[in-house]
Amino acid sequence: MNLQSDDFELFGLAAQFAQDRAAIDARWKDLQREAHPDKFAAQGASAQRVAMQWSVRINEAYQRLKDPLKRAAYLCELHGAAVNAESNTAMPPEFLMQQMDWREALDDVQSLSDLDELGRQVTQAMRNELLKCEQLLDQHQDYPQAVQQVRALMFIERFERDVHARLDQMDLPEQGQ
Repeated sequence: MNLQSDDFELFGLAAQFAQDRAAIDARWKDLQREAHPDKFAAQGASAQRVAMQWSVRINEAYQRLKDPLKRAAYLCELHGAAVNAESNTAMPPEFLMQQMDWREALDDVQSLSDLDELGRQVTQAMRNELLKCEQLLDQHQDYPQAVQQVRALMFIERFERDVHARLDQMDLPEQGQ
């Protein structure tokens, strides 16, 4: 193993979007066992510091690999197509219209069933965008276009969190009744 290896090499995985989450989890546990600083206690402080660096590196890789959105962004960046979500928020007009419609719908929600329906729409949109992302990354190797999908997924993920927060707000009064 090499600290400079990319996350896929570190975990012994093919550098592709489609991954088996259980395999990622199992490999993370194996790597953590191998690099645990306590295993190196008899070798002194220097060996423990190196083990700690490995442990941190393994955890960082795990966080990227286990999350489909982070994994997609990472793959794009590995292939020279940086997401730059902070500075590049340009999106197609139809996507922006969908976002505005969802925001208005969230503002207008009156019942849990309306909110559940909106949540289902958002979840389905997320699934559809993830499938497009997988095709762009694994089948077409179209990283610049995949970047656009990743940015769309970031918008959808953020909105999904807003829907869940609203759901939590709506659930609170009903729990006390």
